Amino acid sequence: MGIWARISTLMKSNINAMISKAEDPEKILNQLIVDMREQFLEARKQVAVTIADEKRLKQQYEAELEKSQEWEKKAMIAVKAGRDDLAAQALSRKAEHDNLSEQWQQQWVAQKQAADQLRDALGRLNAKIQEAGRKKNLLIARAKRAEAQKKIQDTMSGMGDNGAFDTFARMEEKVMQQEAEAQASLELSGEIEGDKLANEFKSLETSSVGQSDALAALKAKMGVAPPASKAALPAAQQSESVEAELEALLKEDA
Repeated sequence: MGIWARISTLMKSNINAMISKAEDPEKILNQLIVDMREQFLEARKQVAVTIADEKRLKQQYEAELEKSQEWEKKAMIAVKAGRDDLAAQALSRKAEHDNLSEQWQQQWVAQKQAADQLRDALGRLNAKIQEAGRKKNLLIARAKRAEAQKKIQDTMSGMGDNGAFDTFARMEEKVMQQEAEAQASLELSGEIEGDKLANEFKSLETSSVGQSDALAALKAKMGVAPPASKAALPAAQQSESVEAELEALLKEDA
């Protein structure tokens, strides 16, 4: 194969591939149904012409047959009148119409057979078009479903390399890092602006009070609360006691 023949073959294959790829099943099927119906209408016109010719041939046959019968009646009248010469002429004319009638009959029978065959073919063609119309809707539905499945599969295949999920995990890790940095910055700010030692004692006080409250609640639940003589001091006295203890600790630290 020469180089130009190869190039021509390649171009044709590429063009056919592009056409095949660009084909929309729904549009193609709808256009096919339109073409079929147009062909059906054209075929029906041809069948109508054939049937019309058949009817015309039948009329010609019946007309010649009627003329033959008329000349036969005239021959009978001539015989009754004793005019055998006229009767012979009438019978001769009858024979001519019989001959023509036979020829027209042959043509009519042949045309009728052709018309009947075309009529049956037209009926089958109409049935096929109706069936094609019903199948068209089914094929379009199947094509749309297949297209949707392909799009889903393409989407899933595009996500198969975990690129999107890896990016999502990376962004989550980045947000966590930002949160940690913000918390660290907040803690450092508190340490710089406040008294670290006072904060530690405040934390200790809060923890001690919380533990005391929890212990008291547990004892109350168990029914082993301390006697009235050992009951806790009023809130004001408790506050003064805690402050005194803190002052003592501060003096010792100094």
